[in-house]
Amino acid sequence: MRIVVVGSSGSGKSTFARRLAAACDLKRIELDALNWAPGWRARSVEEPATFEALVDEATAGERWVTDGNYRLAMPRILPKATHLVWLDYPRPLIMRRVIRRSFLRAITGQELWPGTGNREDFRRWLSKEHPIRWAWDTYYRRKAQYEILFAEPRLAKLEKHRLRRPREADELIARLAAESCLGSAA
Repeated sequence: MRIVVVGSSGSGKSTFARRLAAACDLKRIELDALNWAPGWRARSVEEPATFEALVDEATAGERWVTDGNYRLAMPRILPKATHLVWLDYPRPLIMRRVIRRSFLRAITGQELWPGTGNREDFRRWLSKEHPIRWAWDTYYRRKAQYEILFAEPRLAKLEKHRLRRPREADELIARLAAESCLGSAA
């Protein structure tokens, strides 16, 4: 079972992937953690070969789930995947989630990816690259990209799941966990 989770920034990809990994005993691969180096340096932009190597290494096994939307990573992970999950939630829900998450992270000062020193900072909230602004600005573009991705003939072999409400996520996790247990017993 090799699962790719995509969706708008703030849709809950990381939370969904964490829960799915725990339920199905899968390795969780957070593409943000592979991308962001100390000082908010984006490997996918500044060191693309390094980023690609990290993605390849992380997805070399047979049981994993990735979360993230990196254009550079998709051609590397989709051919290996067995499942594609799109968290296609309404924009108001996503905005509530990303604002809440950003606020809590800024208040607690938690390091986002261990060893990077990268933390949420209220001063960055006005930046075009901040997750709140990014989620707002890219929502419809992402939606159109994933419509095309789901229709891509080369991905016909994948089991695809387009989730439109959070309760559908709970149902899918339960179903995939049951399948994962049956698969590992065989």
